[in-house]
Amino acid sequence: MDLNTAQPTAPESISALESVAAPESGAAPEPAVAPLKLAVILGSTREGRFGPVVADWFLSRTDRHAGFSADLVDLADVELPSALSFRPGPAAQAQLAKVSPRLAEADAFVVITPEYNHSFPAALKSLIDWHYGEWQAKPVGFVSYGGISGGLRAVEQLRQVFAEMHAVTVRDTVSFHHAGTHFDDEGRHRDPSAAESAAAAMLDQLAWWGLALRDAKSARPYGS
Repeated sequence: MDLNTAQPTAPESISALESVAAPESGAAPEPAVAPLKLAVILGSTREGRFGPVVADWFLSRTDRHAGFSADLVDLADVELPSALSFRPGPAAQAQLAKVSPRLAEADAFVVITPEYNHSFPAALKSLIDWHYGEWQAKPVGFVSYGGISGGLRAVEQLRQVFAEMHAVTVRDTVSFHHAGTHFDDEGRHRDPSAAESAAAAMLDQLAWWGLALRDAKSARPYGS
């Protein structure tokens, strides 16, 4: 397992959005910061997929972070056409209606992806290509899993794709080499401390960028 984190992180009980000091006596309290809406995208649709195990584990980590309100977008529940169109028909519009509003409302994204043949799943590419403005000026983090590479080659390709969409990808990732060996039959991580530290580091970076970009867009609309 490659847990790609560059430096020690603060305990999970302290998030990027929590105050580190009490206001001075008599000072006005700091305004409450609305949690960031985090769309967690499960990119695998393959029969017998391992993705839901990883997704359940990761969502339990986001529950500990005060900065986010998470929404799982499972691509197995969507059947987007592989042929893109500027004027999608009723069937395509019905499928887009399942995901497009949720992507538009999100302040940040985490993509959970396996690695297939040195790349990422076709369903994930289709989701990305059917949308554009929904990704712009928002941060993206990655949780990957696979064999010896831990899905990191898929992540490196996704970084290039999201750069084209004017999204900002955060540096740290969470990746699982030979992912099935790290979880028991109940989906519990056998030795979670390092993985949890990596997830906390990535979520803190995602929160920083999410807040910064949300505030920037509220002051001045992003134009590409």
